[in-house]
Amino acid sequence: MLPVDASPPQDLQTLYRDHHGWLQGWLRGKLGNACDAADLAQDTFMRVLQRREAETLREPRAYLSTIARGLVADFFRRQRLEQAYLDVLATLPEPEAPSPETRSIMLEALIAIDTMLDGMKPAVRQAFLLSQLEGLTYAEIATQLGVTKRTVSNYMCQAIEQCYLLAP
Repeated sequence: MLPVDASPPQDLQTLYRDHHGWLQGWLRGKLGNACDAADLAQDTFMRVLQRREAETLREPRAYLSTIARGLVADFFRRQRLEQAYLDVLATLPEPEAPSPETRSIMLEALIAIDTMLDGMKPAVRQAFLLSQLEGLTYAEIATQLGVTKRTVSNYMCQAIEQCYLLAP
């Protein structure tokens, strides 16, 4: 993040001025609403600002749309996760339903877990889930995945590293 008194580099200002309207319109077409499109357009430019690559872009719209596509995928995945959570909550009897604050905290935790799992390679994610949710030993996981126990150990190290990297 930039210090309070700093302004974005001129090349980023030009990129924003020249392409923000186009990007927001493109996102509006993907998302179907202007508010979410505006938010994701801003998030896209924040990513560019954090990467400080605006001055080297030969194809700015292709670059912006690549970043935005990832943000759109995350947006829809988050919506599906939130809807699944709300569907489960709707099945609970009223006295067992969590408070709005607890719902918000739980949804935030689910999104963090989803992000962490999404960052893992499929085999690593599968080994991690078999260990954590099914309680399988490394030997049992190795048998189920058709790999060595050492490979499972390596997968678990990768999974734990991913958890550590995304921990608050």
